[in-house]
Amino acid sequence: MTKIIREYPNSFNLPKRIEGLARLAHNLWWAWNPDGQRIYSHIDPLLWNAVNHNPIAFLRRVDRTRINAALNQPSFLVRYDKVIADLDAYVARKDTWFTTQYPKLKDKNIAYFSFEFGLHESLPVYAGGLGILSGDHLKEASDLGLPLTAVGFVYNQGYFVQHLTEDGWQETRSALIDYNELPLVALLDENRQPLTICVDLPGRDVTARIWELEVGRIHLYMLDTNLEQNSPADRQLTERLYNSDPEIRISQEVLLGIGGVRVLQLLGIYPDVWHMNEGHSAFLSVERLRGLVTSGLSLDDAIAKVRIGDVFTTHTPVPAGNDQFPLWLIDKYFAQIWTELGMTRDQFIDLGRQAQPWGETFVMPVLALKLSERANAVSELHGQVSRKMWSFLWPNEKVENVPIGYVTNGVHTGTWLARRMGLLFSKYLGKDWIDRLDDQSMWENVVNIPDHELWEVRRHLKNKLVNFANERTRLQWRNGTLTASQVVAGGVFLEPYSLTIGFARRFATYKRANLMFRDFDRLMKLINHPHMPVQIIFAGKAHPADEPGKLIIQQVYRAVKESRSGGRLIFLEDYDINLARYLVQGVDVWMNTPRRPNEASGTSGMKAALNGGLNFSILDGWWREGFNNRNGWSIGSDTEYTNPEEQDAADAQSIYETLENQIIPLFYERDADSIPAEWLKMVKENMRTLTPQFSLRRMLKEYVTDYYLPSIEGKKRIR
Repeated sequence: MTKIIREYPNSFNLPKRIEGLARLAHNLWWAWNPDGQRIYSHIDPLLWNAVNHNPIAFLRRVDRTRINAALNQPSFLVRYDKVIADLDAYVARKDTWFTTQYPKLKDKNIAYFSFEFGLHESLPVYAGGLGILSGDHLKEASDLGLPLTAVGFVYNQGYFVQHLTEDGWQETRSALIDYNELPLVALLDENRQPLTICVDLPGRDVTARIWELEVGRIHLYMLDTNLEQNSPADRQLTERLYNSDPEIRISQEVLLGIGGVRVLQLLGIYPDVWHMNEGHSAFLSVERLRGLVTSGLSLDDAIAKVRIGDVFTTHTPVPAGNDQFPLWLIDKYFAQIWTELGMTRDQFIDLGRQAQPWGETFVMPVLALKLSERANAVSELHGQVSRKMWSFLWPNEKVENVPIGYVTNGVHTGTWLARRMGLLFSKYLGKDWIDRLDDQSMWENVVNIPDHELWEVRRHLKNKLVNFANERTRLQWRNGTLTASQVVAGGVFLEPYSLTIGFARRFATYKRANLMFRDFDRLMKLINHPHMPVQIIFAGKAHPADEPGKLIIQQVYRAVKESRSGGRLIFLEDYDINLARYLVQGVDVWMNTPRRPNEASGTSGMKAALNGGLNFSILDGWWREGFNNRNGWSIGSDTEYTNPEEQDAADAQSIYETLENQIIPLFYERDADSIPAEWLKMVKENMRTLTPQFSLRRMLKEYVTDYYLPSIEGKKRIR
């Protein structure tokens, strides 16, 4: 094993009394612990907001007078000592859930590969739901004490910054990421040179530097090809997420899969489980095969061994989300490898072959499924869809027996729960409620929360959302990036008293963000009711290459700017984790309108539910499992249509009728104390039933028992 030196690039010259602020800044534990964030904002709240809640950037910029002022405040030092003690105790803790439940497995290791990780808004190396789930997965793995190691990319530009023109057309801007302002740890060899791995691509070798990111107890290793020894083209392999050029894309996936295996080998990490979060990293199985065959195993034995350790999670039934490559690219990139494996071209191609109307292609989920003993979808319905979708790989099996199980997604509570709501839970569920998060019996006590206290917290969270949107729009107006009509569209008339609905997600056509505009006159009458008005907040990005998705954004934005809407339709630009946090914590209702059965799971509604927001959604993905007729509302019925137009018409009608007859009247119904008691009854039922069931804790424990442990033990167990 190579001797590794860890070097923290940032030196902040902090006074010794509070030098722990630098150590705290380099461990993303602070990202899901409010006190860890508040210690920085206490020093300079305006700067904390200006640097997008990035403690590294904060410590590089904070004025020394602010530091000295904090040092002279005994209350600050008490807070500081507690935060640092909490971090140290958390990292050092030995009696975690995993070590307590499985003490004999503490030396095992689980490798988790993902193309993106959404850990915090200050680390923009994520695009959407897949990355957010990956980030939450690492945080909960840390909380539970799993022996997990993660591998991904650090992108030089991250995902794009969104701006909408006055006509609503999405423009994109790349923003270079300054590594000096990220909590990255530089890994160096014994000569104090950057630790690197090399991957052979057609006609050249590509070198990737390895960075380390501390996520609580978890280490995430991130690859970076922006090095002088690489060609200009290869330096761009880790430039941005989801490049649409197929040759760049296959190079990225070779780097992640094959390079990722080499990273772990270099670090002396030999996983017992290899979890592929989507198919982007499936080439890791090919590299594992090569290593086993080179060590003397037969190809059949090597395949059997690889399959036992591999776990594959598929996240979408939408074709655009399942990467595939033309066979000529596979020839170009893998001819040498299949020779080393002792395979013919056809044998290797068969590992990922799928017939398409335009010819055969090499499909990454097919490769992952063929080389994984265990595979899962991300909700019960998605499991059914996936078994049917991939049934051609098991022609002799009935569809219901296709070996693809499901683990319904969840969310990391500490990341998405508002601090004020957390304090309320501590008061009425017990101070240890976070440790008993998936204990259904504990959540029965939600009914004991007094209505007036719950309503006070809900009003507080909506006020925060309104103030955030107003301030954000004011700054854009001051900076000259918005016209007057765009200021209205950005929420300048948003207020905290009206029923507020949130709709925020990636703008893909199947998500039907424009569905509620089918009868625009009816919608205008609904939102502008003189006594029961409604506000609807939209946010989200379309992939830069998704022209239909960008057209839907434009349609929505034009509707938002209609003077008839009176400023009650809002579109907030540049959707990111920070904006998402305000939305899921502050809206009264979370709305989701995918064309069933295309929503594999969805998680935003889970985050809203956690904070007391009620869901109003299509019975697809997670909501089909969570809805019980008393904890929210459904759009349409538990069925699928063969005619999309018929489905759209029926679902739009359901939206209008449910809003008019159920949701709006219930919200505005008040008791003698001006509290919406019946609404809060539904909020409590929503929290009682959904929070434990759709937590990352429940999800990750299912992965452990149904997928990770059987892989470690070499058993076959498909849910």
